[in-house]
Amino acid sequence: MLLSPWPESLYAFESAWPQLTQVAHVIAVDLPGFGRSERREELMNPKAMGEFIVRIADALGLAKPHVVAPDVGTAATLFAASAHPDRFTSLVVGTGGAAVPITVGNPLKEWVEATHLEPYRQIGGEKIVEIALSTITGFTPSAEAHDDYVASYAGSKFAESIVYVQSYPQQLPVLGELLTGVKTPVRIVQGSEDEVVPAVNATYLGERLPNSSVDFIPGAGHFCWEERPGDYAALVTDWWASTASELVERV
Repeated sequence: MLLSPWPESLYAFESAWPQLTQVAHVIAVDLPGFGRSERREELMNPKAMGEFIVRIADALGLAKPHVVAPDVGTAATLFAASAHPDRFTSLVVGTGGAAVPITVGNPLKEWVEATHLEPYRQIGGEKIVEIALSTITGFTPSAEAHDDYVASYAGSKFAESIVYVQSYPQQLPVLGELLTGVKTPVRIVQGSEDEVVPAVNATYLGERLPNSSVDFIPGAGHFCWEERPGDYAALVTDWWASTASELVERV
């Protein structure tokens, strides 16, 4: 189960999709308030979203899925794995705020600390998405993906999604206390040149999660799943294979 990053949509995995679907049945989902999914105020924080991710898996009949959740999905899936220890076979996360004290670069830092959302409503989500896409080195999304990204956050939709990351100061310290108890295998994948979510967020998780691997994709920035889709997919499918083997051995 693939959970889309912000400010994109499930099309974020378009380039990696052929490689991923060669080895597994893959389902991609836009979480509430992100992509083309409807927003629910009570779900716009990682802990509540984590519970909803479990409900998504239940609704789709996924008994014990592998979950790939970069960016905003990172904290949410870790909350879910903490509360539901046997629900997922494995997680692949990364490029999402995790470290305490909070250590993120702009523009994410500005969004986390914003006291008013009206300026972002005035700018409009379309322009903000275009700016974000312009930072992806050496990659241009397909026309279909581009249009989906823009439509996902058009008008005030992007401003409304900022509320999610504004919960980080309250919720990431809570998550930090839970990490040592997460038994689900977790691979943390991040671009080595990510300036939006610095490397300390990945190493913070790796130092605390008891069954984890931290992997940096050389030369990639924040949107590593699009800048280096082959490398990203290879890390994902390798984790699927190795954790599935561990599960069989335990059984």
